[in-house]
Amino acid sequence: MQIDINWIQENFRMFNVRYFDGSLPEPRFHVGHSRTRLGTMSLKRKTRWGRTQLYDFAIGLSNYYDQTEQQFRSVLLHEMIHLSIAHSGVRDTSPHGVVFRGMMERLNQDGWNISVTTTTRDMKKAYEGSKTVIREYLVLAIETADGRRFLSSVNPKFARTIDRRIQTVREIIRHGWYTTGDRWFEDMPKVRSLRGRRVTAEVYRSKTTAMTPIIF
Repeated sequence: MQIDINWIQENFRMFNVRYFDGSLPEPRFHVGHSRTRLGTMSLKRKTRWGRTQLYDFAIGLSNYYDQTEQQFRSVLLHEMIHLSIAHSGVRDTSPHGVVFRGMMERLNQDGWNISVTTTTRDMKKAYEGSKTVIREYLVLAIETADGRRFLSSVNPKFARTIDRRIQTVREIIRHGWYTTGDRWFEDMPKVRSLRGRRVTAEVYRSKTTAMTPIIF
């Protein structure tokens, strides 16, 4: 099985309500292809007037291995525990300390297989035999008032900044965010600003119709 950003978002929202009382902030999501780390949770810190603020939370899962949905969900829950501890401000004894293990054991009683570390030694590479693992692209589709259409492959770290920028550009009359594994986007740079490749109306329709919409 392979996952996409939409899958992570849907499962995150479900687990946030089920296990965390809906208290977790929704982070940025991304899909990577790490061989050694099945999941990550990152954040940024800034200190002002002696107070530290945590922001820009992000959760990523690796598509490098062919995992079952149960395995992917257990990895996601692992990272959600990290997010919960960080967001609450609780100090644990270590990255996988007493607090983490207590939450992990509670969730595992519900049938999950969350662990502190997971060996990838016997895991199969996704679509083994292929030179490349399936890639996922975050795509921005834009229509302007003068009838032009643009498609962009976006660096997920900058997606929300770009989305806010769109709201200030009058010429943009419609836009949409999508995920896709379409290799058509393989040679496009993953942009960090509001720019894209101009395409015909026919290409625009065929690509957006085939992709999976995502809502921030």
